[in-house]
Formats: sequence, C-alpha cells, structure tokens
Amino acid sequence: MAPEADRRTVLYDSHVSLGAKIVGFGGWSMPLSYPDGTIAEHRACRAAAVAFDVSHLGTVRVSGSGAFEALQAAFTNDLAKISPGRAQYTHLLDPVDASVLDDIIVWWVGPESFDVMPNASNTDRVVSALSGAQGNISIADVTAERAVIAVQGPQARALLASVSLSAASVGRFRVETFEFAGVMCTVGGTGYTGEDGVECSVPVAVAVAFWEAVLRAGIVPAGLGARDTLRLEAALPLHGHELGPGITSLQAGLGWVVSWTKGEFRGRAALEVERAVGVARRLVGISLDGRQPARDGATVHLPGHANSVGVVSSGNFSPMLDHAIALAFVDSATSLLPGDSVECDVRGRPLAGRVAALPFVAKHRVAAS
Repeated sequence: MAPEADRRTVLYDSHVSLGAKIVGFGGWSMPLSYPDGTIAEHRACRAAAVAFDVSHLGTVRVSGSGAFEALQAAFTNDLAKISPGRAQYTHLLDPVDASVLDDIIVWWVGPESFDVMPNASNTDRVVSALSGAQGNISIADVTAERAVIAVQGPQARALLASVSLSAASVGRFRVETFEFAGVMCTVGGTGYTGEDGVECSVPVAVAVAFWEAVLRAGIVPAGLGARDTLRLEAALPLHGHELGPGITSLQAGLGWVVSWTKGEFRGRAALEVERAVGVARRLVGISLDGRQPARDGATVHLPGHANSVGVVSSGNFSPMLDHAIALAFVDSATSLLPGDSVECDVRGRPLAGRVAALPFVAKHRVAAS
C-alpha cells in the first residue's frame, strides 16, 4: 500500500500492476524497485535502457517578458549562456548563508517561457523565491498536469525511436517538442544517471499510454533505488545529502554552476565571502574495500587517528564496481589525494578505503549539440 497521505503520480497504478515496491519519497508514493530488484535495474541502465517515473519532480512554468530577468535574479547560473530550445543546471541559494536550497534544471521552452524543474519537495520553495519578481511574469505550478518519464542508458535513444523518433533525437541539454497520440509533449536531453538519455514531459491524458509504449519497446522499468545508485556512481549530487542546509555550491565542488559576471542573484553576497576566504570543507569520493557501505553521517578518519576529518554524505554498494562507494565532505586543511588511505567509522567499526577520483564510473553521455 502507498504511505498514508502521500501524493501519487498518474502512473501509480501501472507501477503497482508491475509489482513495484512502493515507498514514500518527498511526499509522493513512488516505486523503489520492481520484482527483479535494484541491482538488475541498475545494470540494465548501464548496459541497455531503463525508464524512470520522475513525475514527483516539480514543474514551475515561468512566462512573460519578465521571466528571463526573474530567473537570472533568483538562480546562480547565467541563462544568457544558452537560448530557447536548451536546458541549464542551476542552484537556488539561501539569501543569508548561500546554502543550496535546491538544485534545478531549467528548460527554456519558448522565447518567453521556461519550465523550472525543482526537486520533489521544493516546488513551493521555488515558487516563493520567484513570487516577488517585478514586471510581466506568470508563475504556475503545472506539476499535476504532466508526467515526466526519464529514459536512460546507452540504448535509450535507439529503443525510444520506435515510440517517437523526435523524442529520441533531441540533443544533450536541448529541449524539443514531439507529438504522441495526437498530443504535444516536451523532451529534454537531460538525466541523472551518468548515461545518455532523455526526459519526456507528457500530459497526463496520454501519460499511461506513453509509459506502456516505452516498456513495449524493450525499455526496463526502474525505481528510485536504482536511480540513487546510478547517480552515486556518477558522483551526481542529491539534495539533502551533497546539497542542502549548510552546504554551498562551492563546498560541493559545483562552482561552475555559479556565474560571477551576470550581476546580482540570491545569496551572492554570502557566497562571495566564502569564495574570498576559501571553503572549510570539500567533497571527495571514497572507494571502500568491501561490500558494506558507509551511510550518510559516518565519520571519515585517517588510518590510526581517532579524530575525524570528514563525514559521509552518501554511501551505497556499487553494482558496477562490486564494492561500496561513498561521497564525503572532508576538511579542506586535510591534504587528501586520490589513492590516499582513509577509514569510515560505521557503528564503531572502521571500514578501510581510499580516496577515489570522480566519477566512480565513467559517464557515457553524448556530446552536447
């Protein structure tokens, strides 16, 4: 059964009929895995193609002649670097301490129209951040009007082409429209797995039919469990772990998402202070010797030293590497390089590992076009 009081995507009944294990996530009832399990789904994404229901992510439609300026003032990245028909990764910062309140993909769908896509539980926060914008601007939460289906993997485009050649042909970080069952849909060449793929925003009227067509094409359904292990292997941040309260873009190693040349944006002053003095901690990867993971909150130590030098932000078993991996924030004053030995304390038991170069598993994305 779905957790009480959670929202359901339009594909919920389809997931149940496929035997999915349903869990609560960000206020939504979502599939964690299907009967073959997370590891099988993970490996299917690396070898072929999978489909995720990510309709729990928000879509905030921002339009009007003032939309561009409103997004420029709210978010860290510079939309002037792109143009209509493209997508951009960006951050929303706390105006006081520059913590990352959310990491976001912006789809520039038309000359004065943007689809802002926040994380599951942060849609209201994004709407609030934009609500004070001046000028001709419309802000609408259209999350309930569509489903978002992410098709990811090295064979994603080839298999999706039998459903929609247009959707399968969109370039990386490009945004296009396509028609399915007589209804206009939107597709972005974006994803969260380290593999090539696309994300399709499909009106609810045809969402179930589109999902079923994707599965008939030979694309394997995958749940949130595989989504998390895939993004961890690719060293992609998860809000609430590598981003969130007390964590800035600079600490997370994502300074490239901040434009210092575009003018003012929320949280800029606080972030400039940190930029000037240097970050107190930085994000690193850790490869552990065995299969047991060090989870969020485990402390990181130098071998033979009681004092910790950091804390794990995410940890799990890597299905592709066959051992545990972790992301951790470590003190910047501690000189740690790839290959250096560390230990992660898990309930008093030290797990041996080494600092690893990121990503743990090479990304297999196509070049941007």
